[in-house]
Amino acid sequence: MYRFIIPKNQQTRMNYTLNTNKQENKKQPGIIGIIRSFGPLLLTEKRRLIFALIAIFINALFTLATPIVIGRIIDTYIASKQYHGVLVFSGILLGLYIGAFISSYLQTKLMGTVGQRVLYNVRNALFEKLQFLPIAFFNQNKAGDLISRINNDTDKLNVFLSQSLVQFVGGVFVMIGASIFLLIINFKLGLITLLPAFFILIFTRFVSPWVRKKNTQSLKSTGGLSAEIQESIENFKVIVAFNRRDYFRTRFDEVNTENYKSTLKAGIANNIFMPVYGLASNISQIVILVFGIYLITTGNFTLGLLVSFLSYASNFYTPLRQIAAVWANFQVAMAGWDRISDILALKSNLEIIETNSVHDNSLLTFKDVQFSYPDGNVVLENINFSLEKGKTYALVGPTGGGKTTTASLIARLYDPVSGSVFLHGKDMRSYSSEERTQKIGFILQEPFLFGGTVRDNIIYGNSLYKEYTHEQVDSLIKEKGLEELINKFDQGLDTPIRTSGESMSLGQKQLIAFMRALLRSPDILILDEATANVDTVTEILLQKVLDKLPEETTRVIIAHRLHTIEKADEIFFVNGGEIINAGTMEHAVEMLMSNKRKS
Repeated sequence: MYRFIIPKNQQTRMNYTLNTNKQENKKQPGIIGIIRSFGPLLLTEKRRLIFALIAIFINALFTLATPIVIGRIIDTYIASKQYHGVLVFSGILLGLYIGAFISSYLQTKLMGTVGQRVLYNVRNALFEKLQFLPIAFFNQNKAGDLISRINNDTDKLNVFLSQSLVQFVGGVFVMIGASIFLLIINFKLGLITLLPAFFILIFTRFVSPWVRKKNTQSLKSTGGLSAEIQESIENFKVIVAFNRRDYFRTRFDEVNTENYKSTLKAGIANNIFMPVYGLASNISQIVILVFGIYLITTGNFTLGLLVSFLSYASNFYTPLRQIAAVWANFQVAMAGWDRISDILALKSNLEIIETNSVHDNSLLTFKDVQFSYPDGNVVLENINFSLEKGKTYALVGPTGGGKTTTASLIARLYDPVSGSVFLHGKDMRSYSSEERTQKIGFILQEPFLFGGTVRDNIIYGNSLYKEYTHEQVDSLIKEKGLEELINKFDQGLDTPIRTSGESMSLGQKQLIAFMRALLRSPDILILDEATANVDTVTEILLQKVLDKLPEETTRVIIAHRLHTIEKADEIFFVNGGEIINAGTMEHAVEMLMSNKRKS
């Protein structure tokens, strides 16, 4: 597993970008390290694995017993024309084949179950990990690539565990047994037969890192393709509006071509083992026939032993050829596991600290706060200000000045690079996620809705009402005086919402977002351009929602339209790393115009 080190004084500068050049060039673990990395995945499946190994071992025993029986039939019964013995031992052979079939079925079923359960657990672990990673992680990585890791990369792991691992372990058992029998039957011929395998091991040792590298590049390009498709479809309205389908086609062609080339190279790399292993098997067969016939002519070998010897050689090299394909799958699985473990090893830099110290009596305080994004300029520098309970504050300033960043620090979507943010006198980092989100509401310019109903969305994430029945939610809406707003939806609280809220107008989405915030009764409500894209009638309705907030709720409004901040108690001008108290509305307008003239 690979962890990112987070310097204590630069926690928000942590680079969450996956698949950097540094990561691609990192030293790959050996086979022991690989097995250890798989260990935690298989701990919960220990019982099934034990039974699967027993079934694999029994299957290997049945497979290894058949050549001896065949050799005995030829030398003892066919040579002397004792056909009764041939029939008896043929029945024994049939029993061995049936036993091998049953054990093979059991091992496949057990390992198939193990693979699916591991797939289920890994996907759950990945998704849960994503829930705890900060916003910075999602800003630095494309959603399509993350989806590819959860779907495609985990499936590669499942294929290896449920199918290839059975062949690999079973093949190893059979190969070990076959090599022992080859050496017992004739030691010299056995050594000669096994000699090509030695060169195969050397070849595999040197080629495997290259194969794994090609598979890693292939999986990365697949993630890039997924990201490009996801991004293009998500923004298809913009593409159509600007008539830039040509750009969409060009970009898709570029990433699709890159994916084609990397996948082709990975396919060539994965298939390089099979012909080499096949050549080694064919050479061994020729050696056995030539040397074996010579031994028969000298009276040191029998026809039955030669047939058994050829069968054991086949039992040794056939699994070896299968392992060639399995080893390629193993490299694919490990490339996928690398991409999976990159996420699982990450830690959020938004840690919870323990403190009981009280800074002051303000609702919220910034003390010597400095902030910058990774590899970016300083956005805020040495910022100090306080917010009081029940007041309305406005943040104004040019685009890119730092208004949304300031709001994000208030909501602790990020931590300062240095300095501290205090809520109710306590360090913001001492609050759990549940406590913080209950105390601070955040309404975005374009709110996100989940598939379900209006009822589901307005109580989403609210621990106070998650156990409420439909009747209790209806009563709550009446109690909060929100019936007029609910009537704006065709079926009231039961109005269905498709994924991402595509069935809703922007105004309806904002109504739901405002009601969702109101039901939380937050200490601080942040409105980031929340009414910028709605009509006047909807804006009036939204203002009615805000008027129903408790008097002690503090409002922080980010706005470009000046009439939305006319009633603000204090106005802050945010730009150039500074937050300045603008005083009156007129002064705020003057500062905005002055900045515009300078730019």
